[in-house]
Amino acid sequence: MNHLITIYHGSNQIIETPAYGKGKRNNDFGLGFYCTESNELAKEWAVSSLRDGFSNRYTLDTEFLNILRLNSPKYTILNWMAVLVSHRLFSIRNPVAKRAKQYLIDNFGVNVNAFDLVIGYRADDSYFDYAEAFLNNGITVGQLSRAMQLGKLGEQIVLKSEFAFSKIQYEGFEIAEKSTWYVLRKARYD
Repeated sequence: MNHLITIYHGSNQIIETPAYGKGKRNNDFGLGFYCTESNELAKEWAVSSLRDGFSNRYTLDTEFLNILRLNSPKYTILNWMAVLVSHRLFSIRNPVAKRAKQYLIDNFGVNVNAFDLVIGYRADDSYFDYAEAFLNNGITVGQLSRAMQLGKLGEQIVLKSEFAFSKIQYEGFEIAEKSTWYVLRKARYD
């Protein structure tokens, strides 16, 4: 069985050697190196309205990695929400929402730091809006679940452990032109 996968990281820079322990703590699954199996999606993530970016390509050997697949039948949308509210900053508008956040963490939380690799939905602006609406009692869990069913283009792969970082190999990059990829990025979420 082949344990090698190709993953991409969209960035405003070329990253030949991803560094363990770098990044933003308030990302969806906490500190880690965020990638996707879609080169096109990485290009969208890489650009802004002001600048071009890069889609960095890597080979990752997943053999022996402890992998959390938040989109598997073992987990529900509530597990994903609990992980998200544990890491991302949310606008909590009332005491009920504050209690809902804590309830999710206490009853559906998953310790993502116990895994080498996490695979799950990406809470970009559109996903994040749905998650925030759910937390503030604006939509039901069924509506949230349906909103998340956008397929692999909405998934991210996050390297979490030093061991996972030791299994990644840089393969090259492609330039992501803002004139093409920013338009596609905006169209996806409008």
